[in-house]
Amino acid sequence: MPWPDGARTEAPVAQVGGIPVSTLSLKALIDKMLREAPLRRSLDQPAWLIFDCNGQGLSMNASDSAFRADLAQADLIHADGQVVVTASRWLGGPEIADRSSTTDMFIDSLKPAAASGVTYYLLGATETVNAECARRITAMAPGLQLAGRRDGFWSAQNEDAVIDAINAAAPDVLWVGTGKPREQAFCVRNRHRIKAGWIVTCGGLFNYVTGDYPRAPMWMQKSGLEWLHRMVTRPRQLAWRYITTNPHALWLIWKHRHG
Repeated sequence: MPWPDGARTEAPVAQVGGIPVSTLSLKALIDKMLREAPLRRSLDQPAWLIFDCNGQGLSMNASDSAFRADLAQADLIHADGQVVVTASRWLGGPEIADRSSTTDMFIDSLKPAAASGVTYYLLGATETVNAECARRITAMAPGLQLAGRRDGFWSAQNEDAVIDAINAAAPDVLWVGTGKPREQAFCVRNRHRIKAGWIVTCGGLFNYVTGDYPRAPMWMQKSGLEWLHRMVTRPRQLAWRYITTNPHALWLIWKHRHG
């Protein structure tokens, strides 16, 4: 399946490891979301799909055909991993401005969203984590409008009810945090049924907001070592993932270095 035309992102894309990644900065991405998501929702236009790219995503794109097909449906793919940003600067083409980790994108957008009345819906994590995330962000950004929320555990038989609840709330931005590849498959499968402006996949975001998953020190984030901190702090869940996907991602970057 062909990738979407890079012009759809209204910014150049960098081809990294076989994936077209937006070169927008974190701030520009947030500004775009807060400007365009409410407009798309109010005009009843199809929701934009915003997916992320990191080492795991590079590896899965090459090895999982279903994930690759879903990722290809994104309207914009942003650089969640520092390795993606750094690679764009090795390759001689358009350079990605900076890393736009989904956690930073979410947290940095809270106060501007509250000020401009942009509404959010939180879908994912356990009920406890989801509720605590909602409590924390409304405290962090007074006036933030949460259109709704629910945990990330449902059966296929209940998916229609999940969509109905989202549509009743009609958020400007729907944040979907159920992990790769489930969240991408859900978004692609339901994009034309969901009433939202933007649909943004966000993995374990809600757990990072609540502190259940600790974030790396800033120097590790900036040097591209946040993955190492995650692996050390959550070895049972993440060690095998990083041991297998990181070398594969680096090989893919080298393999696709000419576009």
